[in-house]
Formats: sequence, structure tokens, C-alpha cells
Amino acid sequence: MALREIVTLPAPVLRRKARKVTDFGPELQTLIDDMIETMREAPGVGLAAPQVDAPLRLIVVEYGDDEDENIPPKLYTLINPEITRFSSDSEVGTEGCLSIPGFAGDVERPLGVTVKGLNRRGQPIKIKAEGWLARIFQHEMDHLDGVLFIDRAEKVWKHEGQTSQAAVSE
Repeated sequence: MALREIVTLPAPVLRRKARKVTDFGPELQTLIDDMIETMREAPGVGLAAPQVDAPLRLIVVEYGDDEDENIPPKLYTLINPEITRFSSDSEVGTEGCLSIPGFAGDVERPLGVTVKGLNRRGQPIKIKAEGWLARIFQHEMDHLDGVLFIDRAEKVWKHEGQTSQAAVSE
């Protein structure tokens, strides 16, 4: 595994629609492992392949419920993900992005989503996510279509220090 450079604005790859993954060979597996290591080192709770200059429909997310420290964070790898259901309820939350360091913004997103995609072995998976996990999936999947949180934010501000990927404050 190796750390990859996280690209920042104005890198063109951040504004392009990513390509569907069709090859599940060793190069993809290395990319996934590198993305997990890079996300953890940043530190962040999610990372999309375009953020490491790989224009592929691939995200990694690692998130645990802060209220129960006995349960370790769960790691998700999603290839060619799609949101198949959005809840009707939404909420404004503060987001930041490793590709836009030093900025945060208030973004309204649905409270729940159902996501389907493939795992790293190419097998179908389906995840029902609520709350911050749902927000993280939506944030990361936006990257696959060239959409950044600043495009959806009601308000954006500069702050000191590095932000985590999706949830700046909970």
C-alpha cells in the first residue's frame, strides 16, 4: 500500500464525470488499498477515486458511531455506486472536503439513502444508510459526477486547520 496525493481545486479531474469500473484486476485492488490508507492518513471518513487523480467510479468510506466507542468504524468499498432511494426528510449539515482544504459549508441532504454497487471482488452489495453515513455516501458519490460540496452549499466559509472529508462537526 502507498499514500497517494489528494488533488485539490482547481484540478480538472475533480470536475469530470468518472468512468465506470470494468476491470477488477490487481491495479484496481492496489488503488483501493492505497485509497484506504490515504483516507486514514489524511484523516478523512471518505475518499473518491477522482480525489487521487483516478477518474473511476470508486469510493471508500470508513465511519463509526461516535456514541459507541466499543464498535470499530465500518469500512465500505463501493464500485460503480448508485443511490436507488433518497428519504423524503432532509437536514442541513456542515461538510468539508480533503480536496478543498480550509473551507467548510452548510449542505442540505436527504437523511437516508439506499446505495447499491459492487464490492472490491465485483459482487453486488446494497447498503441502507441513515444520518451522517448517508451524508458521507452522498458527498463521495457527488465526486464521481464532478460535483463538490461547495456547489450544493447554502453557505461556505474559510476555517483554520484541516477538515475531515465529510462531517466537520456532528
